Amino acid sequence: MYKQILVAYNGSPESRVALRECLQLAPPASTGIHLLAVVNPPPYLLVGEFAAAAVLSVEEGLTAERERMARELEAGAAMLAAGGLTVTPHLEVGEPVSVIEELAGELKADLVIVGHSRQKPLALRWWRGSTDTLLVEKLRCSLLVASGPVAAE
Repeated sequence: MYKQILVAYNGSPESRVALRECLQLAPPASTGIHLLAVVNPPPYLLVGEFAAAAVLSVEEGLTAERERMARELEAGAAMLAAGGLTVTPHLEVGEPVSVIEELAGELKADLVIVGHSRQKPLALRWWRGSTDTLLVEKLRCSLLVASGPVAAE
């Protein structure tokens, strides 16, 4: 039986599948359910500092993203609460894999649940590494990769 479950959530359809997987586990009330949303700072350096500065300052961009993710986190927590779970929300800033790894360690999580996107091109997953694959290597607990049905082409 899992004592601490960490669910990564960003509001995407794939992360909603992760929430549904958590609900399907039907953990007992004694299980700590932690919902994590990560504000991933945009890679301004890849775009070019001047192009990014012309659109928004770094601080304005982070503030807007933090507000958006706070709303997503609230919606995700409400979905889990509607399923009868007591949830502790976490809003962090950083690179998602590192943040998930660090929080899972702090919580002594037994299980981490993430959604899997089939929308990323294979070349992008190969170049940057899939979040799922990176987490398998970094986490010291079980990882449930939630995946919805394949969309009709």
